[in-house]
Amino acid sequence: MQVLTEEVKAQLREILALMEKEVHLALFTKSGECPTCEETIAMLDDLKDVNPKILVHHYDLEENQQEASDWGVKLAPSIVVLNDQKEYLGIKFNGIPAGHEINSFIKTLLEVSGSGTELPLDTKERLEALTVPINIKVFVTLGCPHCPGAVEKAHKLALSSTHISSEMIEAQTFSDLSNEYSVSSVPKIVINDQYEFVGDQPLEVFLEEIEKISMPS
Repeated sequence: MQVLTEEVKAQLREILALMEKEVHLALFTKSGECPTCEETIAMLDDLKDVNPKILVHHYDLEENQQEASDWGVKLAPSIVVLNDQKEYLGIKFNGIPAGHEINSFIKTLLEVSGSGTELPLDTKERLEALTVPINIKVFVTLGCPHCPGAVEKAHKLALSSTHISSEMIEAQTFSDLSNEYSVSSVPKIVINDQYEFVGDQPLEVFLEEIEKISMPS
């Protein structure tokens, strides 16, 4: 099965040539009911052909429970992004990152490889002041053009702070979870299951909501 066309692969080959270091992707699937597992496997196989710095490791959600526990994986398919030292950076994609979401996936690969941009100094200082674990869930659909921007911001924050973890959740694939979090429009951002907002908001909005938890008044 080929998910990415040769034309798309050629475009990605040029973009991903900017990768500085290897990026390891831990792909969790499971046997039985797993709507987009086959397509996700095929997509990552296509990406391996695009750039050899992308290394994919396959895990079964039920058989590899230790790894799933270590990285907080509860859904399948799920892609855990690791750096060149196979260190977990708090970044996951739950569901296939196709459609518009391929943009946030490629951006994340570049960021993790070391070819990302620096955050402003004041933003770094605010992140350094965090004292409690922060989890950011970003619910998306693959046809949503505004969702990748929200995912990119959340993942950038996770990459910039050891206190933050971030995960994209494809709302249609995981409809039960979407119902649990009352997702009626996307992108919907949920922080520590306490605060939420909708839309590809500026980074400042993410920080303000995070600081409500980390530094309550």
